[in-house]
Amino acid sequence: MWGPVVSGGRDAEYSEYVAARLSSLRRLAAVLCDDWQRADDLVQATLTTLYVHWGRVQAAAHPDAYARAVLVRECMHERRSGWVRRVSLTGQVGDAAVAAADPDVALDLRAAVAALPPRQRATLVLRFYCDLNVDQAAEVLGCSPGTVKSHTARALAAVRRALGPAPADGSAAGGDAPGAGADGAPAAAEQPIYPGGSGHE
Repeated sequence: MWGPVVSGGRDAEYSEYVAARLSSLRRLAAVLCDDWQRADDLVQATLTTLYVHWGRVQAAAHPDAYARAVLVRECMHERRSGWVRRVSLTGQVGDAAVAAADPDVALDLRAAVAALPPRQRATLVLRFYCDLNVDQAAEVLGCSPGTVKSHTARALAAVRRALGPAPADGSAAGGDAPGAGADGAPAAAEQPIYPGGSGHE
């Protein structure tokens, strides 16, 4: 059983929304924590929060962005508090379509991202999986755009170190991550964090 038990007029809208967004929320949660069981915990907590504040969700200009922000903040809270609760969400979630890629590289990349500190990982997920700009990611994370840029640069540098040696020309020196743009985004030719789409539906 997923989500709180609901009944009544407005609850039909909530149930319809959850049915349409459950798969994408679970995928986003799994990317954030690299664990499907913990992802289900996060989604359950997110659905409960959305139900309690359903009026705010309905009033939001972008309900999906509101739900995404709730999920990311639940993830940060769970990491800080060590709160653990196991739930079971029914239904199978199919894998998103994945672009052709070297499976070994994809596995190494996933492991490198999973090893990042929680806020750095969340920043990369929001910037390059959810395709948010710096200001949007900052709003979700509750920090300044400068902090998002700093987390992005440090996280990309850590991923590069994990994936292989630095370029021989020593271009890694400097305040920002090598190959990153002014906002901390990676160069266009680099491997995406999680090939296969943004997780939106």
